[in-house]
Amino acid sequence: MKYRELGNTGLKISEIGLGCEGFGNDNCGETRRLMDAAQEYGVNYIDLYTPDPGIRAAVGEALKGRRDQFYLQSHVCSVWKNGQYMRTRCIEEVKAGMNEMLELFQTDYIDVGMIHYVDSMEDWEQIVGGPVLEYVLELKKNGVVRHIGMSSHNPEVALAAVKSGYIEVLMFSVNPCYDLQPAGEDVEELWNGKNYEQPLINMDSERQELYETCQRLGVGITVMKAFGGGDLLDEKLSPAGKALTPVQCLHYALTRPGVASVMAGAHSVEQLKASVAYEDASEEEKDYALAFASFPNISWKGHCMYCSHCAPCPKQIDVASVTKFLNLAKAQKEMPETVQNHYELLAHHGGECISCGACESRCPFEVPVMENMRQAKELFGK
Repeated sequence: MKYRELGNTGLKISEIGLGCEGFGNDNCGETRRLMDAAQEYGVNYIDLYTPDPGIRAAVGEALKGRRDQFYLQSHVCSVWKNGQYMRTRCIEEVKAGMNEMLELFQTDYIDVGMIHYVDSMEDWEQIVGGPVLEYVLELKKNGVVRHIGMSSHNPEVALAAVKSGYIEVLMFSVNPCYDLQPAGEDVEELWNGKNYEQPLINMDSERQELYETCQRLGVGITVMKAFGGGDLLDEKLSPAGKALTPVQCLHYALTRPGVASVMAGAHSVEQLKASVAYEDASEEEKDYALAFASFPNISWKGHCMYCSHCAPCPKQIDVASVTKFLNLAKAQKEMPETVQNHYELLAHHGGECISCGACESRCPFEVPVMENMRQAKELFGK
């Protein structure tokens, strides 16, 4: 298992995480089996969005004697009410839910406390100006929540939260179909067939800015819905018109700027094992670029996907990294010092490009690589 820094939190987490979708199976018996498997495979990061008390109790039992083996990302404002899951902003319910969570988990702290499911600007503004954020900040001050996070499907809201400085970890839906859709408050619209009736061209600029801003500010991204609920794995269901493999979906998410880990929604140990197999996959198996280029309903023409099909460069320039830092810098009104420093640490720079064109002849997306190298030289000075 490979591990990545979760933004600026100081946590080093497995790039394949574990979602809790299957924890309720077999009367919650699957909880321990999945956590046993996670520990065996080196998965140390678990998302626990569900407030189901039965699942929380099963997690608590499974954590006994090994709490320090896992980082828990659990959701504030996700509560169990009238026998079902509810999202709430009522501070009394939020506090009661948090207390129950800690009691059932049999722990006195949560590594990442997620403000749950914020998809509208109005909701975010109410959280910032109301008691929810105040309470979460108090939890952090007291060490009950080590780091503050937020989950969202809306890049506009997520960007505002990230820029606010309050959010250290963002849980966000990342896959090659969602990334083409504009911001909106209704998550169901991301998968609405009518939105894919006309060919979609290139990544939504706000989503691109979100990923790049997270990387620049050190906000770690944990990914949900990398498989689109499984639809991306089925040609008949995928709005792209062609199926991807689990490894391709995982690799796409893990190559976005700012991403630290993908929460693999496993309903069984076998499904978790299939996701963890990403670690042993070949570069050919991970390669999503040619599949993307052949999608009948979607086009990324002209957009660098950081897939490295352009390599090898005769001057040994890491074209994908140069392009990524160029995009990060262009997204800002002034040069971020961290981007400049990371660019300078590269072994070779855009200014070394000899314009041979070999990279452009190999790019599946017709990216103007030579022009990008010229711009990098102009912007970074080398």
